[in-house]
Amino acid sequence: MKNKTKKLTVTLATMMALGTILSACGGNNNANTGAEATKAPATATEGTAANPGAPDTSKEVKLKMLLIGGQPGDYDKVFGELNTKLKEKINATVETEFLDWSDWTQKYPLKFAANEDFDLVYTANWALYNDQALKGGFLELTDDLLSTYMPQTWEAMPKVNWEQAKVDGKLFMVPNNNVEVTDKVVLYREDLRKKYNLPEINSLESYATYLKTVAKEETGITAYGAKPADGWKWHELDQATLEQNNDWNLVDANLLPLAYKLDDATGKIFNIYDTPEFRELLTYYKDLADNGVWSKNVVSNKNDVWQDIKAEKVSSYAQNLGTVAANVSEMRRDKPDVELAIADLTPGKKKIAAISTQNGMAIHATSKNVERSLMLIDLLQNDKEIHDLTMYGIAGTNYIPDGDKKYSAGPAAANYTGFSNWGWNSPLNRQDSAYPVEADNMFNSWQSSIYHFPLETFVFDSTPVKNEVANIGNVMLRYAIPLEYGLIDDLDKGQADLIKQLKSAGIDKVQTELQSQIDAFLAAQK
Repeated sequence: MKNKTKKLTVTLATMMALGTILSACGGNNNANTGAEATKAPATATEGTAANPGAPDTSKEVKLKMLLIGGQPGDYDKVFGELNTKLKEKINATVETEFLDWSDWTQKYPLKFAANEDFDLVYTANWALYNDQALKGGFLELTDDLLSTYMPQTWEAMPKVNWEQAKVDGKLFMVPNNNVEVTDKVVLYREDLRKKYNLPEINSLESYATYLKTVAKEETGITAYGAKPADGWKWHELDQATLEQNNDWNLVDANLLPLAYKLDDATGKIFNIYDTPEFRELLTYYKDLADNGVWSKNVVSNKNDVWQDIKAEKVSSYAQNLGTVAANVSEMRRDKPDVELAIADLTPGKKKIAAISTQNGMAIHATSKNVERSLMLIDLLQNDKEIHDLTMYGIAGTNYIPDGDKKYSAGPAAANYTGFSNWGWNSPLNRQDSAYPVEADNMFNSWQSSIYHFPLETFVFDSTPVKNEVANIGNVMLRYAIPLEYGLIDDLDKGQADLIKQLKSAGIDKVQTELQSQIDAFLAAQK
C-alpha cells in the first residue's frame, strides 16, 4: 500500500504496511523557524506555581494531527480514551484527520500549500519529508525545544537518529526510535508450491518458476498481485530484483531512477534504466507477463492486494518483512487451512538498515501549539499507557496484552489497523505473539550483518532541478511502468524510448546536480 507502492520496511513490533510515494507539490514557501512560524515557545522556567520548573499547561489546548492511511473503525473509541488521558497528563486533546492510501500523495502536499490549520503531521523519507522541510512546511526543532518539551525522547533517542533526520543541518522531524531493515521479501502460497512439487523459493529463477506454474495450473487465482496505481513509478519487485540483487541503492527512491553501488566509495551516479542489468530484468518481467503471471489490466489495478491474497484470489506479492510477517500471522489466525510462507529472493546480498526518517512526526510550521504538540509526541513514544493505546487500540478489545512486550489480536483487531501510527515507533513497541518465527529469524540474521556505506545519510536537495524532477516522474509513469510490466513487445525499442524521453525531461542536468551534491557530501566526511 504506501509509498512508492509503499516503500516499506522491517520493524519487529509494527507490522502494518505500506507502499506509494511520490509527487511533491506545494508547501509553505518560506523556511519559517519556530519563532517566525508561531508564537515564541514557552521556556522551561515558566511552569506553574505548583511546579515552576515544568512547562505551563494551565490552558487547555486542542491539537490537530494529520496521519496517512484510512481512519480505523474504532477511531472514536480509541482516541476518545486517549483524549481522556491526555487531558489528565498535558491538559490537551487531539483530533486526527486521515489521508487515505489511495490519494494521500495528492492531498498531503496540498495541505501545506493551502496552509491549513493543523499541528502535528506524520512524515517520512518516503512521504515527502525532505521536500516539505526544504519548502518550509515543517517547524525547525531546536535542541532547546526538544530537551524542554520532549525530555524523555531527548534522553532515549540515539544521537545518530537526530543527525540522520537533519536536512541542510537543521532538524524538522522527531524520528522513530526503532530498528528497521528496508529490504523487500515476497509472500507466497506455500501450499501451492508443495502441491506442484516446486523447488524452494530463494532466487529470482525459483520465484519465476513458482509464479508461472500457478498462472498455468490454477483457475481463478492471479499468480502475482501487482499494483502500480496511484502514482507509483516502479514495478514493486524492483527493489528486490534490481536494487538488492545488484547491491545498488537509489538516491531518491521516490523520484528518480538514479543510483550508486553500495560499495563504491566515490558515489558515482548512474541511470538504472541505462544498464545491462535493467535490460536483463525487462526480459525477466516480459516472460512473467507473457505467461499470465499478472493481469493485463495491471496498470489500472487499485485493489488491496493483501485482501485479494486473503480471499485466495492472488497467490503472491512483494513487501517489507514486517508487513509480510503480519499478513502471515493474520492468515494463520483467520484461515489456517491456507499455508503462506516468506521468501528472500536475494540471500547473501547486502542488507541495509533504514535511517531514522523511515517514520516520524513533524510540527506544522504555522502551528500555534508547538509546545503541547511536542509534549504529545513525547508521550506517544515513551509513555507506556499512551503508546499501547495508540499503537494497538483498547486492551481486551483490539488487542490482548501478553506481558509488557508482546500482544495477541483481540476480537476487534481489524477495527484498529492500517494507518501511520508507526510515526512513533519506539522501544516500547510490542511484538505480536503470533509473529512468525521464520520472519523473526530472517530479521535477526539480517540485523547481525547490516551493511553501512558512505552515502547512508545523504539526502538530495532537488530544489535546483525541481522542474526536471517532475518531468522525469511523468516520463517514468508513462514509459517505464508499461515497459516493466511487459506491455511493450519490443523491449529494445521500449528501453531506447524511455532513455530518450528521460534525456528530454532533463535527467542529465539532474544527474550533474546530484553528483555535485554527493561529491560535496563525501568530501565533507573526510
